[in-house]
Amino acid sequence: MTDLKPNKGTWEGRCLCNAVRFTIDGAMTDLSACHCGQCRRQSGHFQVAAVVAKADIKFAADAELTWYRSSDIAQRGFCRRCGSALFWDDGSPDMSVNIGSLDQPTGLSLANHIFVADKGDYYAIADGLPQSERY
Repeated sequence: MTDLKPNKGTWEGRCLCNAVRFTIDGAMTDLSACHCGQCRRQSGHFQVAAVVAKADIKFAADAELTWYRSSDIAQRGFCRRCGSALFWDDGSPDMSVNIGSLDQPTGLSLANHIFVADKGDYYAIADGLPQSERY
């Protein structure tokens, strides 16, 4: 993960059915929209996430949190009850959190697009933000 963590604060997050609830108290990277095939298949479209230190995430409820090994390098955390996609974890001290799981208002804004070489053919990226073919 990058050492740049420009967003500092406290955010509450949860899954759709409220069975997984958490608080982030600390810092996170800028928000990236990931257009890779795995994120699109998991979420139904592209997915927006930021990286946070695992130590900054505290769970109020996590009995329904389960993990799916989606590749040789990472696993994805989701609620086994409602299916909400919540986390991406590569085993490092940091973890990606899907921003759609955070309560509003977040005070955050999208900074860039990654894996645009894999984006779906059914939409265009026209917001003027930086784009990377891979990460």
